[in-house]
Amino acid sequence: MPNVSRTNGSLSHGHNRTSSASSTLSNANFSQGIPGDNNEASSLVTAYSIDDSGELTSERQSAATLSSAQREPEFSPRFETRSRTQSIWRRPSDRFVPRIVSSPAVETRAIPTAVEIQIQKMVQDLKSTSMEEQRDATAELRLLAKHNMDNRIVIANCGGIPLLVNLLRSTDATTQENAVTALLNLSINDNNKAAIGNADAIDPLIYVLESGTAEAKENSAATLFSLSVIEDNKVKIGRSGAIQPLVDLLGHGTPRGKKDAATALFNLSIFHENKARIVQAGAVKYLVELMDPAAGMVDKAVAVLSNLATIHEGRAAIGQEGGIPVLVEVVELGSARGKENAAAALLQLCTNSSRFCNMVLQEGAVPPLVALSQSGTPRAKEKAQALLSYFRNQRHGNGGRG
Repeated sequence: MPNVSRTNGSLSHGHNRTSSASSTLSNANFSQGIPGDNNEASSLVTAYSIDDSGELTSERQSAATLSSAQREPEFSPRFETRSRTQSIWRRPSDRFVPRIVSSPAVETRAIPTAVEIQIQKMVQDLKSTSMEEQRDATAELRLLAKHNMDNRIVIANCGGIPLLVNLLRSTDATTQENAVTALLNLSINDNNKAAIGNADAIDPLIYVLESGTAEAKENSAATLFSLSVIEDNKVKIGRSGAIQPLVDLLGHGTPRGKKDAATALFNLSIFHENKARIVQAGAVKYLVELMDPAAGMVDKAVAVLSNLATIHEGRAAIGQEGGIPVLVEVVELGSARGKENAAAALLQLCTNSSRFCNMVLQEGAVPPLVALSQSGTPRAKEKAQALLSYFRNQRHGNGGRG
């Protein structure tokens, strides 16, 4: 998987973000594949980049004074078609490997480097009874984890991951924020994703999501997204109670937090069981609100709605929350990928409810659908043509469901 870069605003799209991978994670592209039901936005593809130092975050502070800074807000516009069963990034081995090695330099070096000695010292300090030492150690590891791939491997091999997970419940807000950001940076390594999950990090991450600082909540949501790249974690995260606080962040978080929450919810919504949970948590109302272009989240919101429209509860909520007019608007005025997902959602709404079908027609959907059927992406053309064909059949008396 490509290295993710978060530093001093030199992300893929020139945005600014603080010391973690959350910005790039939220820059992950919503890639719409054509899965088994032919309607679901089924995968994400990442478009991460690396800054000059090869790290993840927009780290502006020293290790001793790390604090919240501005972070970039956008997903990359690039998309990729993948099947429903494909993983979002390269999946780590299904067999957890306790010693994480992906660099020959780390594996074969006999004498520890100065950085490795520093990491060993910082990991030991995580066990300290001194809150100040814990705070300084998490700040140092947060920085070291963003610098390069080898540091992420060494921190894991020195036993840093379970100790950082323990500190997610620290009563010191700065220590907690540093710990969650360090874990986010470490999670860029695929094997570290497995190690973080195996360290029982999901419940502590939910705790941070509910009780942390604004930046800690953002980075907790981004870490949950990163862990959900592993298919089994989609199930675990959904069943652990993470969806409600993610929806709360989607509705009431900072702009950065809303985008991190949308990223995580999209990935979780790929697993069918999570769709009803997301709807029941009240996500549709917020997603419809975020389809206002001023929010800068139209593509993210419509991608999640496209997944939720594949279940009855999702369709009912979209209709109830006023989602049909905005979906038609996206078909007419949205990005190529937004049009594709909006058309997929409308197809689900219309073919499962004659009432929704009439509402879509009343919103003037036919002209933009005709245009989309001629000039959209291959999947968008397919959805638009199927919807227009359905309208024609309805007009000739083949009734649908109410």
